[in-house]
Amino acid sequence: MTITSTGLTKAAGVAAATAGAIFVAVQINHPPMVAASVETTEWVVRSTAKAVMSALALAGITGMYLHTRRRAGWLGLVGYLLFAAGYLAMFATEVIAATVLPTVVGVQPGYVNDVLVSAAGGTPAGDIGGLQTLLNLSGVGYLLGGLTFGIALFRAGILARWATILLAVGAVGTAALAVLPEGFNRPLAVPVGIALIGLGVSLWRCVDRSPAPTASLAPVREPAVP
Repeated sequence: MTITSTGLTKAAGVAAATAGAIFVAVQINHPPMVAASVETTEWVVRSTAKAVMSALALAGITGMYLHTRRRAGWLGLVGYLLFAAGYLAMFATEVIAATVLPTVVGVQPGYVNDVLVSAAGGTPAGDIGGLQTLLNLSGVGYLLGGLTFGIALFRAGILARWATILLAVGAVGTAALAVLPEGFNRPLAVPVGIALIGLGVSLWRCVDRSPAPTASLAPVREPAVP
């Protein structure tokens, strides 16, 4: 199988759209962010799905940046790096949520509750160590990266502009979680999921619309006959 830039770009589009679909799906009937939820199989499944989503989203935005880099400029690079850092940190936190928290919740429920409070944008009662830094990096990268990357993609004018606007607005909207009840956590995540689906489909279609290379019209000289 030959690996081409066209094939990789299409794969990035599929990855972004799939990530968006997963992101929306995991918000439906999400269990409350309490220690009791961490002990369930549903929690492990959802956290694993979020980790997969983060990896797919990272592949998707990488393809978007590479496809638009000439027109996105330095703003696109800054936005991509911030957004990528946010998704890398999100991947790490979701792996911890799926593999570590369920094993310690029985002996340290207070610590787990503090982690969940921090993950939801609140202030934990105790010290959760380096995990707080990781959660902060995830939040800042997601918010500022989504805003900057969305603006850069909008200015580039290559991918669907409605999706670039939704990405920027949706990412900034998560800042409201610091003052809103937990019930708003899930609905505010949906716009970014829809934006990723739209951007992924748009990236795929952009490749299909790219003009095929044309054959040279220069006359072909026949070799001289001795």
